[in-house]
Amino acid sequence: MAKGHRSQIKRERNENKDTRPKAKVSFTRVSVQKACFVLDAIRGKDATTALGILAYNPRYASTVIEKVLKSAIANAENNNGMDVSKLYIQECYANQAPTMKRIRPRAQGRAYRILKRLSHITVVLNER
Repeated sequence: MAKGHRSQIKRERNENKDTRPKAKVSFTRVSVQKACFVLDAIRGKDATTALGILAYNPRYASTVIEKVLKSAIANAENNNGMDVSKLYIQECYANQAPTMKRIRPRAQGRAYRILKRLSHITVVLNER
């Protein structure tokens, strides 16, 4: 049976909620392995330093991660009222998304499968 009134259950559930500012992009056309190269370079850094690293990184994933980081910074500033100069990247990770399967025609009527991998990229910030 239920433990209490619905509002009480919701209140208890929301007390345990994570209040750290974060941003997530889903179904990005970059593989998890390629995104992790860039994420490893910025993990634990200040937000402004990480933006500088991403601006001069030649990889395609860095442009996507830069957008996510800017969104997380905006969330921290507007929703949580945090100071931008004190923010740092506490967590950043890429999870595998569903893979698009495509066919490549080959010799003698054969068909080879091409896997176009997608990922979900998440950036979580915190204040020092």
